[in-house]
Amino acid sequence: MDPHLPVRLEAARLDALRKLDLLDTPASEAFDRITRMAAQLFGLPMAAVSLTDVDRQWFKSRVGIDHCATPRAQAPCGQVVGTASMLVVSDLLANDRYRDSILAASGIRFYAGAPLLTRDGHCLGTLCVLGTEPRTISAAERGGLADLAAMVMAQIELQHAIGRIDPVSGIPNRNQFADDLADLGIEQAGGATRLAALVNLATPEQVSSAVRALGAGFVEDLVRDAAHMLRAALGPGRKLYHVGLTQFAFLAEPGADLARFCDWLDAWIALRADSPAARFVSTATAGVAPFAAGQADPFDLLRDMYSAAHDALEGSYRVRVFSAAQNAAFMRRFRIASEFGAALADDSQLRLVFQPKIELGTGRCVGAEALLRWRHPALGEIAPGEFIPVIEQTALARATTRWVLERALRQLVAWRHAGLVTQVAVNVSAVNLLEPDFCAHVLGRLQAHGLAPGALAIEITESALMINRVLAASTLAALSAGGVQLAIDDFGTGYSSLAYLQSVPANVVKIDQSFVRDLDTDRRKRALVAAMIKLSHDLGQLVVAEGVETAPVARFLAGAGCDQVQGYLYARPMAPAQFEEWICAEWTLARPRASHPSAQPAYA
Repeated sequence: MDPHLPVRLEAARLDALRKLDLLDTPASEAFDRITRMAAQLFGLPMAAVSLTDVDRQWFKSRVGIDHCATPRAQAPCGQVVGTASMLVVSDLLANDRYRDSILAASGIRFYAGAPLLTRDGHCLGTLCVLGTEPRTISAAERGGLADLAAMVMAQIELQHAIGRIDPVSGIPNRNQFADDLADLGIEQAGGATRLAALVNLATPEQVSSAVRALGAGFVEDLVRDAAHMLRAALGPGRKLYHVGLTQFAFLAEPGADLARFCDWLDAWIALRADSPAARFVSTATAGVAPFAAGQADPFDLLRDMYSAAHDALEGSYRVRVFSAAQNAAFMRRFRIASEFGAALADDSQLRLVFQPKIELGTGRCVGAEALLRWRHPALGEIAPGEFIPVIEQTALARATTRWVLERALRQLVAWRHAGLVTQVAVNVSAVNLLEPDFCAHVLGRLQAHGLAPGALAIEITESALMINRVLAASTLAALSAGGVQLAIDDFGTGYSSLAYLQSVPANVVKIDQSFVRDLDTDRRKRALVAAMIKLSHDLGQLVVAEGVETAPVARFLAGAGCDQVQGYLYARPMAPAQFEEWICAEWTLARPRASHPSAQPAYA
């Protein structure tokens, strides 16, 4: 330690230096620019931004200097730190204190250093210039060196300002992460592969619950505790970044092995999980992403790490490595969700197709289910099994149902004008049952089109019924009282109780195709389906089986008493014009071609 500095002042100075997280960080163009200006101002070959550590002078930026640090003992920069004032040594060899120093021995003759002072008066180091020949310094040069030192401090303070340091954890934020990653590319040219990790302490739902129960202060304490644990685990040579409310990022050591790094992360998360604060309110996961230094976009890297951490949560893992394939699938889902709104406003993309419902006892077509299809202008045909579950999780679910309902009712009217009277079924999502005006809207649109309520069937999945039992039951009761037929779709795949199902005013139960598939060869499925049919009949409900594709399955269902069927054995979903042709063609008659063509279609 420099003799000019009392012990307590030196401890405070070092603490101020540590909090800035400057030591052993990558080169930065923001500092290098000032260092070059200093060398040019004096016409000297060497200049440096020197930070004074316990026993060394470490160069955050340097020009003309090969090494990144020198011992603190006998260094002129140490004297600047001790006095917090500018020091000029015209000739080191003529100076009693420095003639035997390492600098003098290396051929340095001239030194001038201006202090880097914090607002609290702590001297962190110097901006210094050096030359190999003795020289003097003018008043203008002194002023210029002091100004450049002030610029260095302004840059340091800028990096530590609110835009760079998270106010809760007190550590660098995502903006600093982005700058440091860019600087890493300067330091490690050639695109060396590195590993980056993001630790997510809790899900948004867990954070919301914690704030509601314990207040925002609890979450802040959780963040500070995790930051302390992570910094201790990483050690003084590694930098930690607070990149989200409960998210921290950092880099692995150069050359780190991916498997070992993931094992280390897994062990840390397991250790943290035992802490009292984490045990009850949070589930931590980590995402790891390899990247090429100098080539990776910082915010893309953060997104990749977050994506991997989210995949870990969904898969009940602690740590996951970024997967390009999983990310591509997510990005496709995101694109579907973000571009579906435009499709609703563009009839050229969305369309309805209709799949007949066949009465097993007579072979007559007794109705059709309206099914939504989407032909994206760039992605092409998107399967309903892909886009509908995505849309049902967005605010577009309500608008989608209204779009389908309106087009289905229009088609019913067009068919009636053509002499074809039938019933059309429309699927609705869970969110529709929670709309206070849903029943009024449905009945209003039927009236507006001059259609009787019985012309429409509403199909609801079991899972939708369980979202909000009271409100769903109220909506369904109002629809049933208004004369709309109700059907429980995908029966057997949900988690609703039989006691609840018997109280739902549904006229129809539709057995999911997963039970119908391979029904002719699977004894357990046959027993289950037969029980479903009997139970539904006992409750006074009509039964429809979906996904009937073979004649043996149809024969079994008929023998078990199933009322109606849908499936490729009879017809695939068809465009409206095709549906008209199919139902009017007496030789098909809603039956397999090998069946008898004597029954009449459902004309009015």
